[in-house]
Amino acid sequence: MARRRQLYEGKAKILFEGPEPGTLVQYFKDDATAFNAQKKGTITGKGVLNNRISEYLMTRLAEIGVPTHFIRRLNMREQLIREVEIIPLEVVVRNVAAGSLSSRLGIPEGQRLPRSIIEYYYKNDQLGDPMVAEEHITCFGWASTQDLDDMVALTLRVNDFLTGLFLGVGITLVDFKLEFGRLWENEEMRIVLADEISPDNCRLWDAKTGEKMDKDRFRRDLGKVEEGYQEVARRLGILPEAGPRDMTGPESMQ
Repeated sequence: MARRRQLYEGKAKILFEGPEPGTLVQYFKDDATAFNAQKKGTITGKGVLNNRISEYLMTRLAEIGVPTHFIRRLNMREQLIREVEIIPLEVVVRNVAAGSLSSRLGIPEGQRLPRSIIEYYYKNDQLGDPMVAEEHITCFGWASTQDLDDMVALTLRVNDFLTGLFLGVGITLVDFKLEFGRLWENEEMRIVLADEISPDNCRLWDAKTGEKMDKDRFRRDLGKVEEGYQEVARRLGILPEAGPRDMTGPESMQ
């Protein structure tokens, strides 16, 4: 496998230099973290499954006109993406009460919200990714008002589309996190969907039983974590033919 220079390593992915200017290679790890990395572990085959699931969802979103950083999947654990300037925000969409929303506001988990809620969190591990308001975002220059308008418009489209897509395979999209980046083409800039969409950053429940099929199985020690991710992939029709076998990562250059 070609030697590439590693540019960044996060909790779930590694970014390498891409084969062409303006591209990166995104490698999906099996590492799992929760509670701002206070809990750590490994979910065997998670990287393979998340790569396939994110590829599928990003491709389907592109088909309805949502711009993304995704170009194509390279192999079981890697995909080629456009290099973007990441906006330091996590945009969280909540359709059903769960997680921190339930604990903060005392809303029973599983209660459907009167309407979808969009929340912003500042991407900063040292601070625990605190929730912020639009005033913080524009005051500190993390994003402009126009950037936020574009992000919200894209977020609502993504939520509408994915809610229907998952419901069609018997899954409730409870909540999820999106990240966005600025893509510069010549002198023009546009906001595009970045990062990934997978059971790592979505709460996905069986529509009939309410069984959790996402990283909450790891967070809450529910067991059968790999099976939850595999079931999501199976219902979407994209479970790798040979199963989520392990693959070693590319060699990196220091």
